[in-house]
Amino acid sequence: QVRLVESGGGLVQPGGSLRLSCAISGSIFSIRVMGWYRQAPGKQRELVAHITEGGTNYADSVKGRATISRGNAKNTFGLQINSLKPEDTAVYYCNAHVITTDLRGDDYWGQGTQVTVSS
Repeated sequence: QVRLVESGGGLVQPGGSLRLSCAISGSIFSIRVMGWYRQAPGKQRELVAHITEGGTNYADSVKGRATISRGNAKNTFGLQINSLKPEDTAVYYCNAHVITTDLRGDDYWGQGTQVTVSS
């Protein structure tokens, strides 16, 4: 019913910047929360940032370096990370809490995009 597709991952040098994008499609009535998570090898998936009607929230590890924002196109959002560090290397997933047209709410995930920070 709902599909999330990420784009923008890749290999970046330390100190560089990267922008990830997520497009949400399907039987959408409303979107309550949009967020980015990441999972590094051998570690649990962690929240990077999310955006709600009330504002934005960032993990301490990216605070001051990351910006989450709604896209210009409907039902899209992105994540910009500057001053990338090797420890930012992970698979990044977009997530959204979507109310579908049958008025059911659920969390949906993208397939993930690899971000590698290395020289």
